[in-house]
Amino acid sequence: MVLLESEQFLTELTRLFQKCRLSGSVFITLKKYDGRTKPIPRKGSVEGFEPSDNKCLLRATDGKKKISTVVSSKEVNKFQMAYSNLLRANMDGLKKRDKKSKSKKSKAAHPAAPTATIAAGAAAAAAAAAGEATTAAAALASRE
Repeated sequence: MVLLESEQFLTELTRLFQKCRLSGSVFITLKKYDGRTKPIPRKGSVEGFEPSDNKCLLRATDGKKKISTVVSSKEVNKFQMAYSNLLRANMDGLKKRDKKSKSKKSKAAHPAAPTATIAAGAAAAAAAAAGEATTAAAALASRE
């Protein structure tokens, strides 16, 4: 995996997006990075290790080529603006997902709820027309 500077990473990420525009995918991962290159031992702690500031590790791959960068908290705003502009520019080739048809059970359950609401509203209107204010208020309260 190639560790690049922020600007170089964005340039290479643009190339990955261009390469995978017609077919293929680009996978991007993001995680907190504390500067360690070796894992933490299970028992005990590493003495003398204090991370100076929070960092973020970004990785991108198309399955063949891997690139990565580390962004410090001082330059995260600048990087995030450039990164979001790059994503907006290269996310135009997305395809809409086909909606799956609902099963008969879920279709049968949904029409019952609006019918009950309409019936309660009709009962309230009929009671109001008949001059029964208390019945109309009770019908409206039962609807809610």
